[in-house]
Amino acid sequence: GIKFLIITAEGIPDHDAVDIIYYAKLKGTRILGPGSAGLIAPGKSKLGAHPSRMFLEGHVGIVSKSGALSYEVGKILTDAGIGQSTVVAIGGGPIWGLTQKEVIKLYQEDEETKEIILLGEIGGSMEEEAAEFISRNVDKPIVSLIVGRSAPKGKLLGHASAIIEGNKGTVQSKVKALSKAGSYIARTPTEIVQIIEQIRGK
Repeated sequence: GIKFLIITAEGIPDHDAVDIIYYAKLKGTRILGPGSAGLIAPGKSKLGAHPSRMFLEGHVGIVSKSGALSYEVGKILTDAGIGQSTVVAIGGGPIWGLTQKEVIKLYQEDEETKEIILLGEIGGSMEEEAAEFISRNVDKPIVSLIVGRSAPKGKLLGHASAIIEGNKGTVQSKVKALSKAGSYIARTPTEIVQIIEQIRGK
């Protein structure tokens, strides 16, 4: 059967998305999406919309909710001569097949991936769940960037999951959890380059 399926479409009704993901798990199929821009292993393969020219073969694994943010960070790394092993955009939610935690687990097991970048955003608790996994299971360096610092509470921004309710889903709560788990924290995409170079002793 099919081992891996990418759902690029956005706006799939939540109940339908849950049914698709549940059925796929029963059949042993991994789902990336819905609303995923896909993935790219520079110099090797691509499934989805990532522009090949923005990426460079190397050893940094990226997992992002946002496709556009994965493009931006990939391009900034490439311009700095820092290549990527694989770049995965999981989609904006609120329903996901592969999660940040699951992609990070794959990067931890991948010999070609030396550092991991987590690109998160406000809303939901996925980053906090990833942080808990990181603290117990990951020994590779991780750099995290959480976007949406100036977002007002209760206002939906872009992705379906990007909404802050009360004190949950804030940049502060995610940064605190990831920092406690041992992740480096970047405030901007360009800071990611500086941190990776610092990790590599450049």
